[in-house]
Amino acid sequence: MKGLGTDEDAILMLLAARSNDQRQQIKAAYKQAYGKDLISALKSELGGLFESLIVALMTTPVLYDATLLHKAIKGVGTDDDVLIEILASRSGRHIRDVVNVYKKEFGNKLEKDICSDTSGHYQKLLVILLQGSREEGVDEAKIEKDAKDLYAAGKGKFGTDEEKFITILGNRSAEHLRKVFEAYKKLCGSDIEDSIEGETTGNLENLLLAVVKCTRSVPAFFAESLYRSMRRAGTDDDTLMRIMVSRSEVDMLDIRTCFKETYGTSLYTTIQEDTTGDYQKALLYLCGAND
Repeated sequence: MKGLGTDEDAILMLLAARSNDQRQQIKAAYKQAYGKDLISALKSELGGLFESLIVALMTTPVLYDATLLHKAIKGVGTDDDVLIEILASRSGRHIRDVVNVYKKEFGNKLEKDICSDTSGHYQKLLVILLQGSREEGVDEAKIEKDAKDLYAAGKGKFGTDEEKFITILGNRSAEHLRKVFEAYKKLCGSDIEDSIEGETTGNLENLLLAVVKCTRSVPAFFAESLYRSMRRAGTDDDTLMRIMVSRSEVDMLDIRTCFKETYGTSLYTTIQEDTTGDYQKALLYLCGAND
């Protein structure tokens, strides 16, 4: 960064190809050596999408999620896609960490902020997910009952008992829910997704579907979101960047596999076709390789 111009390739190689832990160490060492904050220095040298991506990579995963949630709530209107994506896909422990960091960083309780921006059954399910305390393991005795309750709450009655959906989908473990979905399909011949799509609308529908998809397969959920972020008129860079940054050290290989199996083309190629410049190079580093 010293002198005229910026060596973007060096920044790329040094930061995109490292783990988040290593980046935090580089940041600390930089401050020690030069008495400057590395993130501020990067911001003054870079611009556009590439800058946003590099700054995101320099942030710890928990703080990154907390910041995304804060932005989603505090802006004009609410970015429900971000709330839904984070709360439906992260582990309970991670969510609890995010809640703590959010309070430290922004001085408010995350639950309170979410409640002031949302309402109804959608709000209730967000609050349940925010507790990060799903049950453990499979309760064999409850599988049939849960499947029947879900049927009775939706397809089996006039109107919908949203509370039942929220309680079961918000609290049971993923392993347990996968068995419930199997039992549900046997019981009424269709998938639980069909019932959710037919019985609910808007944000509640989107959140319930995200919870079901993440229960079945988190990598498949993200592969679909990535595909949707690129395969339409104009790229949804916010979503593309958010997923590539937050999953790069979690399940990127699995996401790549799901992407290729589902869409017949690799994630790498799709990113190549949809983005340009240093921003593209950094995303490809995070993706890893072409499948």
